[in-house]
Amino acid sequence: MDERELLIGAYRDFNARRIEDVLARMHPEVAWVNGMDGGYVHGVEGVRAYWTRQWSLVDPHVEPLRIHETEPGRFVVEVHQVVRDAEGALLLDTMVRHSYRIHDNLIERMDIE
Repeated sequence: MDERELLIGAYRDFNARRIEDVLARMHPEVAWVNGMDGGYVHGVEGVRAYWTRQWSLVDPHVEPLRIHETEPGRFVVEVHQVVRDAEGALLLDTMVRHSYRIHDNLIERMDIE
C-alpha cells in the first residue's frame, strides 16, 4: 500500500468509527494534534482516548479531496470537514489542511495547518 492509500483508508475508517483500523496505520509513538484543546496527544493510546472523548461530544466527518506530497514522507491533505453536535445540528462546515509525516508506511505525526 502506498502513502496515499494509507491516508485515504485512514479517513474512510475514521468516518466509519473503525478506530482499531485507523490506529493500526499509526506509529506506536505517533504525535497527533489535538484540534479540540490544543497541543498534541502522543502514542496510539493517546489518540484512542482523544477520539473516544471527541466522538462522545461531536460527530466529525472528514473527506479528503486532494493529497499531495510536499517532500519525501510529508503529505498535505485538503479536507472537507463537517462537524455536528450530538443532536445532529451543524457546528462547522469548512475546508482544512492536514499535514502528515509518514515513515515505513506508518503515520508518525499529524498537524492541522
